[in-house]
Amino acid sequence: MRFGSRGWIILLAAAVLAAMFLRLLIDRDPSTGDFSLTWPDAAWRGFRVTAAVTGALIGGALSLSGTLLQASLRNPLAAPSVLGVSSGAGLGVMLALYIAHVSGVADPPWIPPAMLGAVLAVVLVLVLGRRDGWPDPVSTILAGVIVATMAGAGMVLLQGLVPEGLRGRFLSWAMGTIPETLPTSALPILAILLAATVAWGFSAHGRLDALLLDHASATSIGGSPGSTRLICLIAAGILTAVTVAISGPLGFVGLVAPHVARLLVGSRHLLLVPAAVLAGAVLVVGADVLRQVIDLGNGRLPVGVLTTLAGGPFFLWLLRRGGRHASM
Repeated sequence: MRFGSRGWIILLAAAVLAAMFLRLLIDRDPSTGDFSLTWPDAAWRGFRVTAAVTGALIGGALSLSGTLLQASLRNPLAAPSVLGVSSGAGLGVMLALYIAHVSGVADPPWIPPAMLGAVLAVVLVLVLGRRDGWPDPVSTILAGVIVATMAGAGMVLLQGLVPEGLRGRFLSWAMGTIPETLPTSALPILAILLAATVAWGFSAHGRLDALLLDHASATSIGGSPGSTRLICLIAAGILTAVTVAISGPLGFVGLVAPHVARLLVGSRHLLLVPAAVLAGAVLVVGADVLRQVIDLGNGRLPVGVLTTLAGGPFFLWLLRRGGRHASM
């Protein structure tokens, strides 16, 4: 392990803690729009702690999902959206809103139908993307595009069938946000899933490195590339399903953060897994902090808009200036 790589991981961890601390301190006066850094009183402290922890967990989970997908599909452009998870979750939410409207339910739950839609999308992609009993990289990507397109068409259809108020709530969720209140079990579930996936990534780092080789080379050094690829896809799908259900889709996090980590520590998954989790946490919590500062007069920008605005140009810069690091 190189000292430089270990140093970058320590620096990323410090950046996560700093961003979370800023999220805890930052305050905006709703009457004047001015912001300040103050220790929150007891009434607000719980909300800000929840937002900071949620942002870190969601960023880490999305980045780790992207890392696993890029390894399993051998495609540096792979991201959680490639499995159709975001679209599946969105379709689940819209379907729940429509059923609630027809049934006369005023405030339907969001997270369960979003998770159900996301998990079903993952299962469908894995079934359609199989070749010889195992997920095939090209077939899986094509299946993800098909599932995402069909789910998107379903969302457009259902949006016209629900009242404008419910439609507005859906659009707000679909732009990506870090909630300050959550069901009691949501954060522990996400934390356990993330910790378990990180632990598996450490234990299987050699097999993850082997996935970057061609199938014959990966098989010759031991293990089953097909089973490792399947575990990666399932783990990435479940992590993304939970995060999208909680926050809505956050663009480019699962695509850019793994490349940032790879640029800093290299492609060995023993170092890449923790670095990617930390880089994703910095990106999302940092975007949430920036959201508290920026006021365009019509309210604060959604976190998903900020991650997209920041991630898109940065990823283009990576492709142009750091091609050899961004390649698999």
